[in-house]
Amino acid sequence: MARRSKKCRLCSEKIDYVDYKDVALLHSFINEHGKIVPRRITGSCARHQRLITKAIKRARNIALLPFSK
Repeated sequence: MARRSKKCRLCSEKIDYVDYKDVALLHSFINEHGKIVPRRITGSCARHQRLITKAIKRARNIALLPFSK
């Protein structure tokens, strides 16, 4: 069974900068326990995964997102 390759959602929407205040976007990249979902699951490219991780960690520090349980 051949798997379809996942495309980076941020590349297809032409998003250059991931803002830490955009909680709605960042919620789709964390699971129900508050952990950051890896790129093999989300399908995001390496550049955008680094930006997502940095934005999630910044949002956690100012209490916009929960820390992992």
